[in-house]
Amino acid sequence: MSSGSSRVFLARLAGIAVFDPSGDQVGRVRDVVVALWSGTGRPRVLGLVVDVPPRRPVFLPITRVTTFDPKAVIFDGRLNMRRFSQRPAETLAIAEMLDLHVRGEDGEEYIVIDIGMEPIRGREWRITKVAVQRPGRVRRTGAVRRRRAETLILDWEEVRGLHVAAEQQGAIGLINAFEKLKPADLASVIHELSPKRRGEVAAALDDERLADILEELPEDDQVEILGKLDVDRAADVLEVMGPDDAADLLGELPPEQRERLLALMEPEEAAPVRRLLSYADDTAGGLMTTEPVILQPDTTIAEALAQIRNPDLNPALAAQVYVCRPPTEPPTGRYLGTVHFQRLLREPPSTMIGAIVDPALSPLRPSMSLHTVAGHLATYNLVSAAVVDEDGHMLGAVTVDDVLDHLLPTDWRDTVMDAEDEAGGSELFGSGAEPLRGGR
Repeated sequence: MSSGSSRVFLARLAGIAVFDPSGDQVGRVRDVVVALWSGTGRPRVLGLVVDVPPRRPVFLPITRVTTFDPKAVIFDGRLNMRRFSQRPAETLAIAEMLDLHVRGEDGEEYIVIDIGMEPIRGREWRITKVAVQRPGRVRRTGAVRRRRAETLILDWEEVRGLHVAAEQQGAIGLINAFEKLKPADLASVIHELSPKRRGEVAAALDDERLADILEELPEDDQVEILGKLDVDRAADVLEVMGPDDAADLLGELPPEQRERLLALMEPEEAAPVRRLLSYADDTAGGLMTTEPVILQPDTTIAEALAQIRNPDLNPALAAQVYVCRPPTEPPTGRYLGTVHFQRLLREPPSTMIGAIVDPALSPLRPSMSLHTVAGHLATYNLVSAAVVDEDGHMLGAVTVDDVLDHLLPTDWRDTVMDAEDEAGGSELFGSGAEPLRGGR
């Protein structure tokens, strides 16, 4: 097996692209599956968990891997597409072993920050090394705390406590391993963790990162994680979330808990959430976001284009700007119309957007039903539409992704995965391969 080094540290594999022999990327590494034994002997590495589009975890046996490089993993082209399911005797090295508190032969306490594996013979790999640091020596760098203490590389046999599930376990190492993942991808990783581990990860994330991830998680996971947070921190996280996502989450909570959290939020952050909660879930008012791009009519096209270039803006919201009289915070002054980004690209940059609005496109009313909203978007080929009250004030905008989320069954993600398993669970990349039972 080719490798830049005979030893590979597992945390560094997180998020690395996985390629077939033709150079086509099939996914990214999520974790490494290891068989831990309570007796003697170094643990055997069974394979990799690879996320293939759309965020579907599958199992890649270690015997199929031909190359480990710093920026790529290459396999022989044969990959069972059945969804990965962890077995009782298996351990996910990155999700479950990083941040464990262990002891060395000298009796010192350490925190595991990485695990090293080495090839033994052929394509068999075993865990041989454990990278550790002493606890308590951490610092913050940006959004994630990073350790600066001296790193020790110990032999597997020198470490005690890796076979025992910890009552309390940090999550800094796991977060650092997946630092570059997008929120939706990290949410997929967190969803697969145990409830205990999810709580530990949530506690270690900063408020903004946790808010981004909560917006991508199923409602049950959202409620579970929020319930494990201190109420003051839960309110802080809700403030960072988009008002529509915060309202959806609060709508799943008992009334007393919901009101307590709203009372702890800053009034200016709680106000739009309260407005959204006043509408039924299956209406335009309940579906809308209160943070579309709203501009005054004297704004130039150059300024409007600068607004929608914001990389943090939802693509559906970036597809158009809404033109209103001041104030431009919902509920706004009189709604004047919509300007689509294609029209912005066709006009001189110095043109004021008030001169090119599309007044013929009727806005939505907050009481319109879900199916009426869906029909409106489909009829006019829109990805987003303004919601305006009877007095002509813009209240927000409904995006097509929120409509789809409400039209599909609540368990549609799991349903799609189950259907794929039934239709093509043993389908392989490449040819001439025997299907592997159970994805192993």
